[in-house]
Parts: sequence; C-alpha cells; structure tokens
Amino acid sequence: MKVIVRGKNKFKPSEAIKDYVTNKLQKVEQYFTKRNELEANVLCKVYDTHQTVEITIPTKHIILRAEAKNQTIYGAIDLAIDKLESQIRKHKSKIYKSLKKREGIAQYYSTKSDFDIEKMQTEILATNLAKEKKVELKPMSVDDAILQMEMLGHNFFIFLNSDTNKVSVIYLREDQSYGIIETNQTGEQ
Repeated sequence: MKVIVRGKNKFKPSEAIKDYVTNKLQKVEQYFTKRNELEANVLCKVYDTHQTVEITIPTKHIILRAEAKNQTIYGAIDLAIDKLESQIRKHKSKIYKSLKKREGIAQYYSTKSDFDIEKMQTEILATNLAKEKKVELKPMSVDDAILQMEMLGHNFFIFLNSDTNKVSVIYLREDQSYGIIETNQTGEQ
C-alpha cells in the first residue's frame, strides 16, 4: 500500500510519524488482496487543544475514511486506524453476505477470517436501517436552514436552497463549524 502523509495548520510530519503510520496501516492492509493498488492518504492536523488524523483509502467501489482526534498525534493515528479496521469488517461482512456476486468489490478483500465474531455481529446489527422518514423540502436560505437545524437539535438538515434552487444538506462539523452539501438535483422536477 502506498502511504502519503501530509500535515496541515503548519504541521510537517516527521519521518518517525510517517514510519509509524506506515507500520500501523499494515494492520489494515492485510484485509485486502490487491495491496499494491491501494493508496492511503493521511492528513495530520495540529490544534492548540488536540491533534487530528484523517485517513482516506479510496478503492474502486468504496472509499474508506476515518477521522480521530487525541491529545497526541500517535494516539489520533491509533484511533483512526481502529476506526478504519472496524469499517473494513462492516464492509467485508456485508459484501460476503449480500454483495458477493457484484463484480469487483469482493476481490478487494482478503479471505483472511481472524475477526472477532461478537464484535462483527454487533457492527452488522448496528448497520441495519432502523427508521425511515420523509421530509418536505421547503425553500429557504442557508442561514434559515442552520437556524431550523439548531431549533430541532439535529446535526444536519435537508432543505431546498432558495438561492440556488438545489436540494442541499447543512451539517454541523466536529470543529463546530457548518458544512453544506449541495446536490445537482433542483427543486423543479
């Protein structure tokens, strides 16, 4: 697996950090068959109160991504890799249960089966759809959508952006700022 480690917020990862990440990612790499085709992008961010590590591994059909924060960069790396490993177990169990016939995905995963069965069953149960909700998209500004989201106590809100006439999602980021996802779908059908 090719590992690319970058820093943000004036942080430049040392060779020791790069080696640590590369060695730790071998734990994740064992779950894949086409390891030489994989690329892991690791972004290390340093803040006054904590360190954040974001790891993204794009594959042909899925993108694995984990972000973790800790007091130390090494702690954040460990947590992010644990999250990635958990995601891989979820994907692998789903693939072998229902998507195995789909061309291309199953070949990415190794047949190695040294998973913690109880943990895997808990993760599978946690991925089942528990609730379905239909929403009426009302045209509103981004500021109105943020206000509506906060009034509902949610961390995201779907709305029809009155400025662009596109279906959008406003969401609360971990750093307590807001993000917006805008679809290509307009309110006119």
